[in-house]
Amino acid sequence: MIPRPSRRNRGARALIEPAPTADPASLTAQVGRHLAWLAARGIAATTVATRGRDLARFVAWCEERGITGPGDLTRLALDLFQRAVSHHEKPDGTTISLKTQRLKLQAVCSFCKWLARERLVLYNPAAELELPKVGRSLPRTVLTVDEAERVLAVPNTATPLGLRDRAILEVFYSTGIRRSELMRLAVADVDHRRGLLAVRQGKGSKDRFVPIGERALAWLGKYLD
Repeated sequence: MIPRPSRRNRGARALIEPAPTADPASLTAQVGRHLAWLAARGIAATTVATRGRDLARFVAWCEERGITGPGDLTRLALDLFQRAVSHHEKPDGTTISLKTQRLKLQAVCSFCKWLARERLVLYNPAAELELPKVGRSLPRTVLTVDEAERVLAVPNTATPLGLRDRAILEVFYSTGIRRSELMRLAVADVDHRRGLLAVRQGKGSKDRFVPIGERALAWLGKYLD
């Protein structure tokens, strides 16, 4: 029996439940089971949703080539899929980045590993798949102090929404937290006395504390007031 997903994972329910009419032995049905397994392990709903989209595209690619069940997956098929991903074009005609390619292939590798774990295939067909190597690089452009100040000053702080937006920008600028992490912040997560921000269930579903500057705290205080 699959445990019920946590509240923060229920948003991905439409992606983790296969259609009732789906063949229970099909790749589509197994993707649904795999996503439910991920959600039950506490994987973030946004991650489950992204995996679901990537695997839906993978399954569609497979079905176009007559690959309909887990047993039809082979190393050759995955090599061909990897080649297709590497040539995938964005709306502007450019190919997707190596980082995006790697993320899409990681979803497929995780799915194949799960298929082997569940003994739905004799071996993991993606075991020897070589993922694109992604180097770490610095941002192409970095705002100067004056440019950053002009961005922070854009919201109209004479209105409640403007105060909110200024507080959001100041928190981003001061802490460097992610957008999804800021969206989940609660008033109790801000420690004004010690200058700390509690980030709950951040990247990797881990909690952490990050320092927050006095100016960001001041703008937060103005918004809350």
